[in-house]
Amino acid sequence: MNFDPRYSGRNFSSVGTRPVRPDGVDKVTGRARYGADFNMAGQLVGRVLRSPHAHAVIKSIDTSKAEKLAGVKAVITAKDLPDLTDGDAAMYDILDNCMARKKALYDGHAVAAVAAIDARTARQALKLIEVDYEVLPHVTDVDEAAQHHAPLINDQVYTEGLEEKPAKPSNVTKRTQFGHGDVHKGFAEADFIVERSFKTEQTHQGYIEPHACVASVNPDGTADLWVCTQGHFVYRQHCAQLLGLEASKLRVTSSEIGGGFGGKTHVWAEPVALALSRKAGRPVKLVMTRDEVFRASGPTSATSIDVKIGARKDGTITAAEATLRYSCGPYAGSWAEIGAMTAFACYKLENVKTVGYEVLVNRPKTAAYRAPSAPMAAFAVESAVDELAKELGMDAVDFRIKNAAQEGTRSSYGPVYGPIGIGPTLEAVKSHPHMKAPLKANQGRGMACGFWFNFGGQTCTDLNIGMDGTVSLAVGTVDVGGSRASLSLVAAEELGIDYSNVKAIVADTSSLGYNDMTDGSRGTFSSSMATISAARNAIKILKDRAAQMWDIPVEDVTWEKGHAIAKGEKYGNLSPLSLKDIAAKSGTTGGPIAGHSELVADGAGVSFATHICDVEVDPETGSTRVIRYTVVQDAGKAVHPTYVEGQYQGGAAQGIGWALNEEYIYGKDGRLQNAGFLDYRIPVCSDLPMIDTQILEIPNPNHPYGVRGVGETSIVPPLAAIANAVSNAVGVRMTHIPMSPPRILAALDAEREG
Repeated sequence: MNFDPRYSGRNFSSVGTRPVRPDGVDKVTGRARYGADFNMAGQLVGRVLRSPHAHAVIKSIDTSKAEKLAGVKAVITAKDLPDLTDGDAAMYDILDNCMARKKALYDGHAVAAVAAIDARTARQALKLIEVDYEVLPHVTDVDEAAQHHAPLINDQVYTEGLEEKPAKPSNVTKRTQFGHGDVHKGFAEADFIVERSFKTEQTHQGYIEPHACVASVNPDGTADLWVCTQGHFVYRQHCAQLLGLEASKLRVTSSEIGGGFGGKTHVWAEPVALALSRKAGRPVKLVMTRDEVFRASGPTSATSIDVKIGARKDGTITAAEATLRYSCGPYAGSWAEIGAMTAFACYKLENVKTVGYEVLVNRPKTAAYRAPSAPMAAFAVESAVDELAKELGMDAVDFRIKNAAQEGTRSSYGPVYGPIGIGPTLEAVKSHPHMKAPLKANQGRGMACGFWFNFGGQTCTDLNIGMDGTVSLAVGTVDVGGSRASLSLVAAEELGIDYSNVKAIVADTSSLGYNDMTDGSRGTFSSSMATISAARNAIKILKDRAAQMWDIPVEDVTWEKGHAIAKGEKYGNLSPLSLKDIAAKSGTTGGPIAGHSELVADGAGVSFATHICDVEVDPETGSTRVIRYTVVQDAGKAVHPTYVEGQYQGGAAQGIGWALNEEYIYGKDGRLQNAGFLDYRIPVCSDLPMIDTQILEIPNPNHPYGVRGVGETSIVPPLAAIANAVSNAVGVRMTHIPMSPPRILAALDAEREG
């Protein structure tokens, strides 16, 4: 059956309601099973030995003493994970990150691992492993690493994206450029120009559940992996390739996930656990400590960004330019590329140019964090936009409305926009009561816009109808933000049945076709599209079965509100058949009834948000308190509004922590000094106000219900909105995130001295 993904306006009965979350009771009672809650008979405990140096040659590793310790069943080094990547540079980087080969590239880089009968024995074994290091000079700052005299992290890296291949290797792995028009001409036409430099520090996603897995490699060559992940199909592909397994023989089951936000999109310890199990011949459970999570799993990039924006007296932006330097750890990434894509995406610009540079540093491999790279770019751009509005004497909201992108605008990164929500979010903010509320002494208000482009991708879904009329929905996108409830609503809507009769599960990799990672706000968007397709395929079968039961042509059967209807006056004596009626007879009309769908969900639909923030800053201590916060964002169609509001609030809460407190602090020795929640401070309830939300619905034309992804855009504006609020409160432009009390006091002191 051909599936038409185009939006068609309709009235909804299930979609848009707020049923109780299906996993809520299990999670609050402790019945839900997370990564560390699974056990296998005879399992061993895995532990990893990590480098204490930021940059060092591994001259030799002696594991003999550890291997002789009673209770130790396996010890592995890089020799037990040979290079099977066949020249795939990206996969080799993953392999090298999982277990260091020639060099340790950051504090916490894995160099060996053990499997033992208990944790005490495993820890003792790690102490017996002798590693001979040759310590090398290191660099952890993104600006310092980009200098030609900086310590070279990888002498095989030559900057990509230049007109000519450079003669010497560099820590700058890639240059990427976006834009159109002539920025030199545009700046020449400007009456006012603002030019500023900004920095953001590295942050962690702050998920509460550490990385955890149980791996079992069986004698027959099959293997099982139970793991907390955002994408178990991707984990299967990567682990199978790294260990030389056939992907079809590795079954990966995703656990409940105690937070991911992009940090659980990469394999870290899983290939190590599988290698230990293969060597020991027994299952191995490996759970990271909190210290390991901070030191050795993927944080965000640290950034250094230069922004220049010009405008005429009437408020029209004539040119915009940004140079963005993003750290990516010791391995090449695409983080600056995404920053360069998203930087000016909110605006209609005739002349725009963004250049991104990926920079290697001796820090952990960078991973995604909710709309990865966009919050830093928005911080720099939206701060400069605010400052330019002040130079022009214009209201910050009005200035943005005048220059906002709209349908038909060529975006700063290339594509032409369809129906989009940036204008409506700005208009909603302009009229919001929050913008009119009075402020007191030492208080400031800021606002900012944000953008995320969203993903679609490969998706596969099964919908099975039981003989009792209940529906089981098997999806392959991991539920990281409530998608099981949303997808159940979609199935109920399409089939015309009650939500309570649908149960969604996340199937393992052996039970369903391939699904891409749950990232890029693709989970509900792509799987709802596949669910609609699968439900429509099931309805086709339901109509056929009803036709058999009535002994009439199937062309005379329609499906309305969960019932088969015989159309036409000649069938006036045939009462409608419910889904339950048809399912009950399925054994005699052709067997089980199911719908299946596999598709590539294109046209994810871009997403925009505008945030308002009020802060109060103590001028004596530099301490900042967020006193009011409002999120306005376009959801396309809010399938489950409570979950959508939760995504808005969650992104804002994380952005508040990022803007005011959170950062990785490295010592002169290149070691992380705050690898724990006592010293790396994420917001708690007392740090946050009640976060107000307003859902706008500008339908995505490429989805039957108009759905857009919502999970990531909400973290893009907060850094800038809070920075603008703090800057307005203290009268000094803040250019360095996080705006910790010492940085605010230093800015005030510099202003007085200047």
